[in-house]
Amino acid sequence: MLKINNLNKSYKNFQVLKGLNMNLERGDVYGFLGTNGCGKTTTMNIICNIIPKDSGEVAFDGGKVKIGYLPEAPALYGYMNGYEYLDFIGACCEYQGDMKTRTAEVLDIVGMTEGGKRLIKGYSRGMNQRVGIAAALYGKPDLIILDEPTSALDPAGRAEVMEIIRKLADTGSTIILCTHILSDVERVANKVGIMTNGIITVEGELNEVIEKFGSACAINVKLREQTPEAVTALCSVSLAERSEATKTDGVTTHAKAGVTEKELYNKVIMTLAENDILPESVEFRRITLEQIYIGITNGTLSPSAI
Repeated sequence: MLKINNLNKSYKNFQVLKGLNMNLERGDVYGFLGTNGCGKTTTMNIICNIIPKDSGEVAFDGGKVKIGYLPEAPALYGYMNGYEYLDFIGACCEYQGDMKTRTAEVLDIVGMTEGGKRLIKGYSRGMNQRVGIAAALYGKPDLIILDEPTSALDPAGRAEVMEIIRKLADTGSTIILCTHILSDVERVANKVGIMTNGIITVEGELNEVIEKFGSACAINVKLREQTPEAVTALCSVSLAERSEATKTDGVTTHAKAGVTEKELYNKVIMTLAENDILPESVEFRRITLEQIYIGITNGTLSPSAI
């Protein structure tokens, strides 16, 4: 659906994009991650043809696609109500169907059927965001780019937007989701790209990235009595890549590359039995997207791990 090769962009003497590559298949929900100022917005603006690239290729399947774009802070016309604003959007995108029907449809999708009757100048940030999402959906785009779509929403509103994204992906829409709320990405994305220093340093299927990055799994043991001897025994499990102990969280043992959950579990249980250690709980723990993101962006994890 979208393939970007060796994309470069500079502003005067500052190079923002340094040979960026990105690949999306139709129906992907792509979590586009990176710190502020790393070039995400520049990339999205180039994809939307809002600003020109310096060099590189941005290619769409079939040559042309419809794109819907929600910027981080959508600027709406306060003197209009939601229905009037979306009728205006329909006219701007030359919507070929019945605009009144489509306006009602997208407002219903974002939960603004009643709120759309109010003047926009009286909207909360969350209501602005919902109408902005409705505008991005209006023309039934093939590619939808959402920049921080849930930043102003309460937990219930965030859950609703995530459900909207899921349904859109199920109907074949391709979505780029740019957000700092990584739990939202884990809820809806099937693919992620983490951007640092003007390039995407990690890209792949979400499950594969989490599986392959660092330890495939870890086991946490909370002890009824956390003695130095018990901690030493658990920290010396032979299949472990590393272990760490805290006073409140017990001992967490991370598997070496290639070690399965079952193998590590059996080894930990054997260690407990051999050393007559009584656990309070034993549970599996997996590395999270947030841990991967923080490690990549602060340099403590190497992209070469995948």
